Amino acid sequence: QVQLVESGGGLVQAGGSLRLSCAASGRSFSSDAMAWFRQAPGKERDFTAYITWNGDSTVYADSVKGRFTISRDNAKNTVYLQMNSLKPEDTAVYYCAARPTYYSGPYYSGREYNYWGQGTQVTVSS
Repeated sequence: QVQLVESGGGLVQAGGSLRLSCAASGRSFSSDAMAWFRQAPGKERDFTAYITWNGDSTVYADSVKGRFTISRDNAKNTVYLQMNSLKPEDTAVYYCAARPTYYSGPYYSGREYNYWGQGTQVTVSS
């Protein structure tokens, strides 16, 4: 059974940090591009960060640029999202997603990803 499992969410004060992990199982995702999306209450799911299969290229949403860092460890089949200087508006359920490298559609569209985790809640208090 192929699955992605997120962890590391929780409650943190504004200005704090959290590190999310996304562990893949069932097959290797070392040749897949990976991404993080987030969905705040009452809002659509938004692109947050993207990383290529080998980690040599990353892209961030403007709202998190300079504060969040996406990385991966293919030996551990895991992707990370380091979140610093958190703000109350970062409160959301965070999802990791995977897609084959040969997909050529926009990386910021959730429709381009064929594997999704169940999500982990991040709450930032003011």
